Amino acid sequence: MRLAHLLISCLWTLALFIASAVAAAAEPLGREVLEPYIVPPMSLGEQLNDQGVWELLNSGGAHSGYVFETEPMAPLPGFSGASINMLVVLDLDGRFLDVKLISHNEPIFVSGLGEAPFHKFFEQYRGHSISDSLVVGSPYGSGSDGSALVYLDGVTKATASVRIAHESILAAALKVAREKMGGIASGPPAYPNPDYVEDLTWTDLVDQGLVTRTTVSNATINKEFAGTLWAQDDPEAQADPDGTYLDLWIVDVGPQSIARAVLSPGSYEELQDFMAISDTDEPVLLIEAGRHGLITDDFVRNTSPDLISAEQGGFPIAFRDADIFIQLHPDLPEALHDGTALILRTDRRLGFDPTAEWTLKVKAIREHGVFQPEIGSVTIDTTLSTDERFFSRPEVIKPRPAWLDALSNRSTDLIVLGVFLTALIAVLGLRLNRLAGHRYFTPIRLGILAFMTAFIGWWGQGQLSIATPLAVIRTAAEGGSFAFLLYDPFSLLIWAVTILGFVLWGRGLFCGWLCPFGALQEFAHHIGRALRLPQIEPSDAWDDRLKWVKYIVLAGLVALIFTAPARLDKAIEVEPFKTAITTFFIREWYYVAYAVGLLLLSMVLFKGFCRYICPLGAVMAIGGLVRGRDWIARRVECGSPCQLCKVKCDYNAIKKTGEIQYSECFQCLDCVTIHDSADQCVPLILAAKRGRVLQQVAAE
Repeated sequence: MRLAHLLISCLWTLALFIASAVAAAAEPLGREVLEPYIVPPMSLGEQLNDQGVWELLNSGGAHSGYVFETEPMAPLPGFSGASINMLVVLDLDGRFLDVKLISHNEPIFVSGLGEAPFHKFFEQYRGHSISDSLVVGSPYGSGSDGSALVYLDGVTKATASVRIAHESILAAALKVAREKMGGIASGPPAYPNPDYVEDLTWTDLVDQGLVTRTTVSNATINKEFAGTLWAQDDPEAQADPDGTYLDLWIVDVGPQSIARAVLSPGSYEELQDFMAISDTDEPVLLIEAGRHGLITDDFVRNTSPDLISAEQGGFPIAFRDADIFIQLHPDLPEALHDGTALILRTDRRLGFDPTAEWTLKVKAIREHGVFQPEIGSVTIDTTLSTDERFFSRPEVIKPRPAWLDALSNRSTDLIVLGVFLTALIAVLGLRLNRLAGHRYFTPIRLGILAFMTAFIGWWGQGQLSIATPLAVIRTAAEGGSFAFLLYDPFSLLIWAVTILGFVLWGRGLFCGWLCPFGALQEFAHHIGRALRLPQIEPSDAWDDRLKWVKYIVLAGLVALIFTAPARLDKAIEVEPFKTAITTFFIREWYYVAYAVGLLLLSMVLFKGFCRYICPLGAVMAIGGLVRGRDWIARRVECGSPCQLCKVKCDYNAIKKTGEIQYSECFQCLDCVTIHDSADQCVPLILAAKRGRVLQQVAAE
């Protein structure tokens, strides 16, 4: 067996070496794969970069958003170790039009719960913005209705998987927003502070730059149209080149102090009434004292003006008329009272920030010809912003890291688990021999296993699986993040204690005390004994051969990571844990038949799956090689002449020499009970007899 351990160690080292040497990058899917996901009348446009970002086109073929996969840009490993790939559709305002699942290998959805709950989870994103503080979970406590967080319902028993999917969606969407949609606000927009009061006059506004003025002469407009078809189509500009074409004054009247200095009392009150209803709109006053006039004869109130547009950060600002009757403050210059005044509004929720620089664009148009004239235009740009002091900006509520949420949501379970594990380690570490020698040891052990199965297994969903070690290898191979381990703190705590157990006892702590399916097999064994079923006891030779099967199964699963990873989720079904523990035997009949068949086998072959097939058991045996001590006491008589411990060991983990095979020891403590028992241990019984004989001789 020393040679076997050496070979296994070499195999494991080789697997880790391959994992660290291989790096696989997810290639974006082609048009033929993505196009069916786009719902008409929308369609897929051109690919914009090599990371799988595409244009979204509306029914008229105009650019109206972005389509992208999450895997190429945010390849966060799922709970299986493979990324969850989703298709995200965003409009130009950063709102989710759709999120659809493309591919995944999450074990709980592949054959446990089915994919329907996963698909339903993604439907919740529609209509939300990337600027929203989206979290997976439920609000707790009073006052949650006013929370700045937006809660998405998770999926029971699949919390870790949906949190990883959520993090992938946000990471990819924000990356697209930064690279392609820079005008979208990365946080809550600034809004006028109603509590800020400052006594201002028109002169103050002009002096402090709170009013932006742009003037354009007729000569300038003539120059813009020079050399074009429309060069001579404005007789007034030709006759008076020094005259004013555009005299535009722009002022943000969202802040009350500014509005009060610009508008008459009546118009000010009307504006405040408007803002009380449309509290997310930012009003901007435009006054034009030149001959441009700002609007055409076709303009309709409460619509977007046809000669005016705006942009911020390279993205359009959706301005429309506020339809407010405007009278200016008496202190404004007379020329402004005679001009054209217009209040436009835009929704701050779409990303407009009045305190950041933005550009207003005014078209100057000319017509050539009388019948169906040809229209020519040039654009006059004005850049402006409003001082930050008039605005407030909501505190950005950053959701807690997903792993911290997971920790908080399972705090009670973790406390109970922590107490249980602490007590178990204390008993096994400090009072192991007393426990093994207790007259009711078997009922005590079965009681502990029953609690562990019900609480850790069925309630806590803490059945460890080979999926986790394989995911670690896959993540190492692909150079990903191991953060996925934090999404299931319950299982992570069990893993931590299991690894500690490697040092103290070898594989026995987990396989003997913390594996729910292993406990079910032990219960099945006791039922088989009670029913007096004949027991299968392989010979030593066959037992040694069969114990190698689990290492072969493990090697096969590791090989699949690098050769056929898409088949890994099905191959992991060699473990019946998902059927028996995760889904409570509620699955397709063949999975249930397999799990029940293994339990029935355990009635006649003691924990046959654990001993011969379990790939996780192979990992535990390899991990047990770091064991720091031989914790099971032996005597010189063990093995020769006494073979009682070997005969009684149901795991066949004791050699004929009396030496313990810790790689196969499940810490059932039967041999410890025998070793310490004066009524069972043959060397102790013989020593006691010799003692009595010597006493009799001495007495005679």
